[in-house]
Amino acid sequence: MSVQRTTSSPRRIRLRDRGEVIGVGGMWLAKWSLCLAAIAVGAVVLGWVLEKLWVITLPVLLAIVVSTVLWPPTRALTKRGMPPAGAAAVTLLVFFTLLGGVVALIVPSVVDQAPELANKATQGIQQVQNWVKGPPINLQDEQIDTAVHALTNKVQQSGTAIASGVFSGVTTAGSMVVTLGLVLILAFFFVKDGPRFIPWLHGIGGGRAGRHLEEVLGRMWDTLGSFIRTQAVVSLIDAVFIGAGLLILGVPLAPVLAILTFIGGFVPIVGAFVAGALAVLVALVANGPTTALIVLAIILAVQQIEGNILQPILQSKSMKLHAVVVLLAVTAGSSLFGIVGAFLSVPVAAVGAVVIRYLGEQIDHRLEQDALLDAADAIAEESATPADTTDGTEAEEAPADEPAARS
Repeated sequence: MSVQRTTSSPRRIRLRDRGEVIGVGGMWLAKWSLCLAAIAVGAVVLGWVLEKLWVITLPVLLAIVVSTVLWPPTRALTKRGMPPAGAAAVTLLVFFTLLGGVVALIVPSVVDQAPELANKATQGIQQVQNWVKGPPINLQDEQIDTAVHALTNKVQQSGTAIASGVFSGVTTAGSMVVTLGLVLILAFFFVKDGPRFIPWLHGIGGGRAGRHLEEVLGRMWDTLGSFIRTQAVVSLIDAVFIGAGLLILGVPLAPVLAILTFIGGFVPIVGAFVAGALAVLVALVANGPTTALIVLAIILAVQQIEGNILQPILQSKSMKLHAVVVLLAVTAGSSLFGIVGAFLSVPVAAVGAVVIRYLGEQIDHRLEQDALLDAADAIAEESATPADTTDGTEAEEAPADEPAARS
């Protein structure tokens, strides 16, 4: 028995009121504004907590940086059969012995020659000022005196701080001895027990959360280690080539400028710019404009080789950050935590980029799953729709008490 086809009444289309559409948009904006406000409040609270616990936070961050450097040799020793504690102790001892020897050799000379470096930089600024007053630039005194005066005072006041400031930032944790002691102890345990931390966190976080946590932390560790090792190699190459050029040209304070170039390499863009500017100013005052132009050409050539050849080869593509992000990170880090903040800002930004990329991957994966489920539901609905017969009748309706099967 077939049922007669009935014509249904035309479906009404409800037009939405303009005010209703505006209200929906306003609610969406209000919801996201509250979310952003909550995130901002959380960031402020987190910053306040870090400031209060800086005596603990700084050694932990420095110990993590040291651990990324020491982990490859420690892992190589453990693969050769050495116990983890012994391997960690050996690598730490060698590392801090080398570091202490380098510091003992270069820091006194750098601190002693820093006032002379500041004086030559000041003279270079004044000479540049005299040049820009003449043709073809012809700037007026009022246009440059204020900026030059402020810059000159800054250089003169920071004569000894140019070199010693790199090491004095750690005193914010109470004292250098306490900080280095904590870094030594923490780095030992991080390197010794590092492989146990992630499984432990996985167990605490549970199945799904632990899996995500393990993946993110693994990527963070790889990214941080890649950054530190790459910057060390690149900074060393920059310091060697620029220092060799300064020595060949007979520029005074060449060893100090090479050391500052190496240290500045760990603060991308800003550090290289400051170190290069100091080298050019010293060459300008001591050797004249021709030597200064040659020094500038050497610095630009080394920087171009670094940016276009060395970093693409040594540095993973996932580590790359836009120059704007690097500048903003260095500016924020240096303004909040000084020299130490400038040093740690780019690694923190790189780690944050890892988290953002992972969240983006998870969102894309979730959207793909939702799209597949929607397509499956649409196919199932089409399969469950009664098919029309050739004689103009519809298929008999299934009894009401039979549940519809869903494929």
